[in-house]
Amino acid sequence: MEHMFALKASNIVKYFYEPDEFQVLKGLSFEVRKGEFLSLTGKSGSGKSTLLYVLSTMDTDYQGELEINGERLRGLTQNELAAFRNEHIGFVFQFHYLLPEFSVLDNVMLPALKLKRRSRQEIEAKAYSDLDMLGLKDQALKLASKLSGGQQQRVAIARALVNEPSIVMGDEPTGNLDSKNTQVVFDIFRQLARERGQTIIAVTHDEDFARNSDRTIELSDGRIK
Repeated sequence: MEHMFALKASNIVKYFYEPDEFQVLKGLSFEVRKGEFLSLTGKSGSGKSTLLYVLSTMDTDYQGELEINGERLRGLTQNELAAFRNEHIGFVFQFHYLLPEFSVLDNVMLPALKLKRRSRQEIEAKAYSDLDMLGLKDQALKLASKLSGGQQQRVAIARALVNEPSIVMGDEPTGNLDSKNTQVVFDIFRQLARERGQTIIAVTHDEDFARNSDRTIELSDGRIK
């Protein structure tokens, strides 16, 4: 049976132990539909970035259940989780983390070369097609360091898309961008959700960004408001 939900979180509880024991997530449960564009908001310290790292499977030190595309992720090894992430989840951070001495094209191809699912030619074709969608095809052979901040963030999105993940997660993906580039990134996410059916989950403090997404989950002191 085809799962309606891209992601299901059930009673997620998370503690920090340094410097003192502190409960940061207090039993969060929600579902995200396939092709939904969801914003996670809340004041600094509300737990939204912590929650994103749990949802992304990068942080495994929590209680509760997480299911992505119908697969339960409790009890998988770090290697199994890394392989799952590489296939199912694309990441866009506030900082683009591109390799400055590599070309735009090489940066975009890297996660797919690592996954080894397709030939180099197929990966290159996919990278070019995503760069084209993002208006960067003509920049493909430039060094990543030679691009503007807004262009670099679009390259980071292309890199996140190269393995055709079902979910794209963003941690303040527009945090370093001006309003014009923020709108560009928002429009890209909207297009991915509507036209490709990809699920977008983005932590943001940008009120316009959150308001224009399909749904907002606001966190306050580790709970859903």
